[in-house]
Amino acid sequence: MKNSVLGLAGLLAVACLSGAALAQESVLRVAGNGDVSTLDAHRASATNDKTVVGWIYNGLVRFKPGSADPQEIEPDLAERWETSPDGKVWTFQLRKDVKFHGDWGTLSADDVVYSLQRSADPKRSTFSSDFAAIEKVEKVDDLTVRITLKYPDVNFLGRVSNYHGGHIVSRKAAEELGDKFGTRPVGTGPFSFVEQVTQQYVKLAAHPGYFRGKPKIDTINIRVIPSDSARELAFTSGELDLMYGKREQRWVDSARKRPGFNVEIFQPGEFRLLHINRSQPPLDDVRVRRAIAAAINVDDLVRFVGKDVGPKGCSVVPPGYLGEDCTARYAFDLAKAKALLAEAGHKDGITVKAIVSNISAQQPFMEIIQAQLAKAGIKLEMQVVDHATYQSQTRKDLSGLVFYGAARFPIADTYLSEFFHSRAIVGTPTAATNFSHCAIADKEIEGARTAADSATQKALWKEAQAKIMADVCAVPLFELRQVWARSDKLDFGYDLKGAMNLAPMLTEATTLKR
Repeated sequence: MKNSVLGLAGLLAVACLSGAALAQESVLRVAGNGDVSTLDAHRASATNDKTVVGWIYNGLVRFKPGSADPQEIEPDLAERWETSPDGKVWTFQLRKDVKFHGDWGTLSADDVVYSLQRSADPKRSTFSSDFAAIEKVEKVDDLTVRITLKYPDVNFLGRVSNYHGGHIVSRKAAEELGDKFGTRPVGTGPFSFVEQVTQQYVKLAAHPGYFRGKPKIDTINIRVIPSDSARELAFTSGELDLMYGKREQRWVDSARKRPGFNVEIFQPGEFRLLHINRSQPPLDDVRVRRAIAAAINVDDLVRFVGKDVGPKGCSVVPPGYLGEDCTARYAFDLAKAKALLAEAGHKDGITVKAIVSNISAQQPFMEIIQAQLAKAGIKLEMQVVDHATYQSQTRKDLSGLVFYGAARFPIADTYLSEFFHSRAIVGTPTAATNFSHCAIADKEIEGARTAADSATQKALWKEAQAKIMADVCAVPLFELRQVWARSDKLDFGYDLKGAMNLAPMLTEATTLKR
């Protein structure tokens, strides 16, 4: 009998210890507003993709956690670097013993060379145009990489940061997994990929070999909850610790009054442009495009978004970017819009079709634009679809108007190259996000990259913006800043002012109280 009692006590002790260990596991519960389409760092351009990618990978350098300021770039996988006097040769010294996730080995110069060559390859990267300045990437030794540029690039450190094509991947994993790499990513970041169930969740785990130390959070569960109300209900009921918020001033003001809602508004904002597809009639007539620009009252959109969340834009280059020029502006003028349509032979109006995402960061604004255009005799037929379908269909050149928001490294070249250079026209081998088929300023965009001095560079950027605005390739709208809500239990471990992956960075210092 005594042995039986002792045996039972032992079992209970083991059970208690197991329960205690389980209770101590730190699980961060996150919700985004859409599915993750790829976790291949060199393909991931959608907001939901970028969120998770930012937690998985590192760059040679990184934005300081909590910052989107290029002046606060600091060492990441490279512990130091040197630049030649002419600014064309950069030599990076890598950290020793940086471990990739899982059993994929240790980072070496081979991985860096492979990653940057992959980033520059339009067949394997969405961001190939960002690396046009690179002439060659060489391994000096196992921990040293030398990059030679064709010309000095003022944005170079940004290109090799923990952002877009600057993410470093495992060469061995990328080559062995091939097309499957986007669903089985391997990086060096604080969190590693565990599994994904489409339209349901993505699961990450702490990387025990992370070179800055194992994260204090053990597991991250990122749920897909497209509905704003459902996401908010889950947060309010305690099912979530961090969620993608509603980017409207009314929601922000209301949420701030509720207990447990810590609303974070941070940069960079995703700059909203309305791209006009110049390849589709009647949009191939510049008078029609000018009519659309004159019919849109951007001030109404900004009032809807709110002062904290959506400052107004004035050029096709986002507010605050180096090189932004607001000399050429569009003014709301309904009478002018009607007159331009009549001059173009459309006195009875026109019909334009647009594919629109159903997410709250797009559909409500397109509905406002739809009502505004109607007053000028422009009927906008909107096909509202889920966000993944919108991303796919707009890249197949099926939409007359494309409402698109993006945050990029804050320099004019990144936006001009990705949205307004002919190499980026959708449907082409080098396609990025030139939905308008704009090809009016290639000479100026390219010239600015190789300019001998900053004054010449800025002058060329100014000329490029003037040409693009005159041709009405797109209508500038507003910058939509990032809005997330966190519970009182979550501490990022830094002061959040900005995040280039458009979501709060989760690092080894992030903690969660239970």
